[in-house]
Amino acid sequence: MTKGTCSECGGKDKPVWEKPRPKDLGKSKPLSPAKKASAKAAAKAAGRPYPNLVDNMRAAKGAPKGKKK
Repeated sequence: MTKGTCSECGGKDKPVWEKPRPKDLGKSKPLSPAKKASAKAAAKAAGRPYPNLVDNMRAAKGAPKGKKK
């Protein structure tokens, strides 16, 4: 992978873990126990032993789990 591109993303953007936090979001806040449980459930459903950054971001945003058809 070259600097500034993401081979999994077609080389267009950096992955989310390499981007700085947007300034307009302000300071980060700890996840509530319910949101932590949501992130852990998403990780377990994906076969991971603990949540990754994407699970935590999805839980913090409050997005519904699963895909709508």
